Amino acid sequence: MTRSVPHGTPARATINGIEIVYDTFGDASSPPLLLNAGWGGQMMAWDEEFCAQLAARGHWVIRYDYRDMGLSTKLDGAGVLDIPALQEAMARGEAVEVPYTLRDMMDDAVGLLDVLGVEPAHLVGSSMGAGIAQLMAIHHPSRVRTMTLLGSTTDDPKLPAPPHEVLTVLLKPSPADREGYIESFVEKRLVLHGTSLPFDEGRIRERARRIFDRGLCPDGAARQLAANIATGSLKDELRSTKVPTLVIHGSEDPFGIEHGIDTADTIPGAELLIIEGMGHGLPPDVWPQVIEAIARHAV
Repeated sequence: MTRSVPHGTPARATINGIEIVYDTFGDASSPPLLLNAGWGGQMMAWDEEFCAQLAARGHWVIRYDYRDMGLSTKLDGAGVLDIPALQEAMARGEAVEVPYTLRDMMDDAVGLLDVLGVEPAHLVGSSMGAGIAQLMAIHHPSRVRTMTLLGSTTDDPKLPAPPHEVLTVLLKPSPADREGYIESFVEKRLVLHGTSLPFDEGRIRERARRIFDRGLCPDGAARQLAANIATGSLKDELRSTKVPTLVIHGSEDPFGIEHGIDTADTIPGAELLIIEGMGHGLPPDVWPQVIEAIARHAV
């Protein structure tokens, strides 16, 4: 890991009646930067070395396990959801009931800042985490200094849908056994990766092993997906956002480059950075460019 960057021991914070597990990188006296991971991602979705390099640029980097994921509280009493039925109901314009929405997950993020004694923070959100960051900018703008969105969308229904073959792989249930899970994880990361940059399968397998050994919650991942679906489009609310925003999007993101472009076009004054060859992820090959962009923006 990058030398001289402190890495805090994982800790627990009681927020909104549940426990959220988090850790930090860097000096707590530095400007705080909160990382929001993508759907189903434990806090280790943000690689330790990536966090350390970001902290070395002058930030106190905070990453955390969402509710229903990693070592944070699992809401098993909320039950198992039928995602296809939920999607069909939303498509028909029907009201749907879900255990929680991204608004609740946003409240968890704000609550973590409260526990840490942080007022405004720089936000970095990836995929679903970009949606949580957007909600913080909409509902708690005084708590957000800047916002960097990776692989984001406004969820405008006019935007192109992801290719069917991509969704088929991503929504396929992961096997419960360790080796089966690892193979499934590699398959899903590969479909998100794009074709131009090297795919480090060994690194991806090691991450899958660590995730499996730390503890899975497939039903929690389904509840998070339901939260994302039920939240709907933020496009109208984003039009009045005043938070300085950087949108970073991969040219080979399988969800479509149009989503990143639309996000940047919707948020007033937002800057757009397209990274050639990057898919829907954060491989080490793009870290220098992404870290430089975040460090330049989050001041």
